Amino acid sequence: MASGNQHVDHQTFVDHAQPRGTSRQLYKGVLGGRAKGVFNGRILVRKDAQKTDSRQSNRNLLLSPDALVDTRPQLEIHADDVKCQHGATIGQIDPMQLFYLRSRGLDEAVARQALTRAFATDLIDRIHHPALRDHLEDVLGKALATATGGAT
Repeated sequence: MASGNQHVDHQTFVDHAQPRGTSRQLYKGVLGGRAKGVFNGRILVRKDAQKTDSRQSNRNLLLSPDALVDTRPQLEIHADDVKCQHGATIGQIDPMQLFYLRSRGLDEAVARQALTRAFATDLIDRIHHPALRDHLEDVLGKALATATGGAT
């Protein structure tokens, strides 16, 4: 989460050197104001790392026309029997989803907050430790209030 003039920068490197390795990376960014985000993710699958299964995804939601994300997911594969994928998305709130919520009586600010929260909580919902999940939900609520300009 970034807002105002904040800059966030994520650099990751996963090195698969042994057979049958598994890795999953899901990074999500929510940027408002004039915030800037960078994601450079690299997965290396070495020659002897046959049967590796690796996935990397970077998804970003821009809340303002001045927010910017530069994303570079990368795969470097030297083995021939692997399942690897990577991808990146950058987008804004879907106007049809916003229209749907507005047609159900929500004002625009509340509808935007609900859609932004739904995008971001996907990660938090995957956490199995209740105390950590509750803490992150509180942190997310405060960050969303700052990024969207109101209470959540």
